[in-house]
Amino acid sequence: MKFIKLDLLTLLISLFLFASCEKTSTIGLEIDPNSAIQGALVDTLTISSRTVLDQNVSTFSLTRHPLGYLKDPIFGTTESTLSFAVNLPNDAYSFGINPVIDSAVLVLSYGSEFYGDSTSLYSFDVRQLSSNLVDAPSLNNNVVFPANSTLLGNKTTKVYPTTPIKISDVITGLDTLKTVKAQVRIKLDNQFFQNNVLTLGETSLKTNYNFTSAFKGLQVKINKTTSTGNGGLMFFDFAGTNSSLMLYYRKQNATTTTAIDTIPANFPISTTSGPVAATTQHDYTGTAIATQLNNPNQQYAVTYLQPLVGLRNKISFPYLNKFIKEVGNIVVNKAELVIDLSTGTDIQPLYAPRLSLYRYDIAEKRQNVPDNNSLDIRGLDPTVFGGYFNAAKKQYIFVVTSYIQDLMTGKLKDYGTFLAPTPSAEYSINPSLSSGARAVIGSFKKNPSTGDNIMKLNVYYTKIN
Repeated sequence: MKFIKLDLLTLLISLFLFASCEKTSTIGLEIDPNSAIQGALVDTLTISSRTVLDQNVSTFSLTRHPLGYLKDPIFGTTESTLSFAVNLPNDAYSFGINPVIDSAVLVLSYGSEFYGDSTSLYSFDVRQLSSNLVDAPSLNNNVVFPANSTLLGNKTTKVYPTTPIKISDVITGLDTLKTVKAQVRIKLDNQFFQNNVLTLGETSLKTNYNFTSAFKGLQVKINKTTSTGNGGLMFFDFAGTNSSLMLYYRKQNATTTTAIDTIPANFPISTTSGPVAATTQHDYTGTAIATQLNNPNQQYAVTYLQPLVGLRNKISFPYLNKFIKEVGNIVVNKAELVIDLSTGTDIQPLYAPRLSLYRYDIAEKRQNVPDNNSLDIRGLDPTVFGGYFNAAKKQYIFVVTSYIQDLMTGKLKDYGTFLAPTPSAEYSINPSLSSGARAVIGSFKKNPSTGDNIMKLNVYYTKIN
């Protein structure tokens, strides 16, 4: 009897399963064929991509300022020079009675970024500016600020951007050893500061502006002749209080005429109290980049992205409207811009950067695409939006679902879409001046020599008839 019950139970379960094996397309209400929904992927939409120059910008209030000289086998040479105002320790500063200089040291504090060859020797030249930087009409990266020919100081050394150092902290009557964050310290000419700073009158030391009018400021540049190796780009912190001109001098004690005081005076170099400017220059002579810039209407197998107001990529999707006309009404479920890094172009120490993606509005002002717009309800988390370099796949991916949908429906017009390098932890659609990393990326067609390096748009969509 037990087995008969089991057989009956098995039969009932089998009947139920067979009855439920109806095709999924027939489950539920009958569907009108005219309103059927179809899913599909298209990855053959043409993308136009071209290398173009980036736009010049102000270099005053950067996170960190670039200095260096880099010889790149693909991108030619890049050079950045620093010019900055030197500020008083306080208003109405006084050097006291009979001041005599002991030493003058320029202190440049590193700003947590370096790009290039750390084994190279770097030769730093320091000169006085020939005009007051405070009065400069522009601090844009393309402005060259004149400096006097007299060399105030030079230091040739390797750079250690992350290594703290020990210095002697001079206090009246006592010297102590202390550890400070990574910095470059350049000894300057004592006699110059004795003659041109310690002898300044009361009026020149009354305010910062008066002092900068008298002293002008300093400029630091890499001496290409006395440097070695391929060089690199280092970045310095002028947003904080760690960079300065340090003057150590002796003066007569104010109460005891036979006593001498030793004074350390910190003349800060900071964007919070005076201008700091970086002049960046790129030389593409003899490179494939020069060929592309001279032939802007031609499509190439690879394109180039470079920071320090160097190169960006202008891309467009010329056949989106034609695609819509041929396919009909669709909803974009997901759209991905997939970008391959060109093989062999990220050999250390020239690592690949993070990328930014932005669009122009009708006034050619930079705007975030909807997928990266925090004010748009469709905006994505940055880690989802993308632009990070996948070292394993040698690839970048941006999720641009809302942007492509808006272009297809006409909600947005493509006045220009751009790719550019951006600092890894400081995503920005503005020209990058706080990082040195560059990239060579594929265009929409495969590189004939390597068979890789493509840029493509994957659109997963649902067709609505």
